[in-house]
Amino acid sequence: MSHYHLPHNHGQDIDKVLDKMPAEENFRDIAILFQQLSDPSRLRLLWLLCHSEECVCNLAAAVQMSAPAISHHLKNLKSSGLITSRREGKEVYYTLSNTGPAKLLHKTVDALFEISCPTD
Repeated sequence: MSHYHLPHNHGQDIDKVLDKMPAEENFRDIAILFQQLSDPSRLRLLWLLCHSEECVCNLAAAVQMSAPAISHHLKNLKSSGLITSRREGKEVYYTLSNTGPAKLLHKTVDALFEISCPTD
């Protein structure tokens, strides 16, 4: 008997699926990552940072956006844990985080564009 008290039993063993369903906060965390991909500019920046480490000035020139706009997008990507930064003198360099979710998004984005990673 179901401990979920579902209104109908269609014989599909949904109890087994529900037992494996992640917690609600896990869905919120994943939704935040997908929100980062919902903006074309952030997606372009993420794609670049999957394949290289760059400073704000170079990123701005590469995607033809202002440095303040790039900084805004980088702040969002960094707060979601998708990218990291390091300071070298006055320059700050950004790159993809070395985390499971970031690596998975790298592979997913590359697969969606049906390209191979230029750094492999």
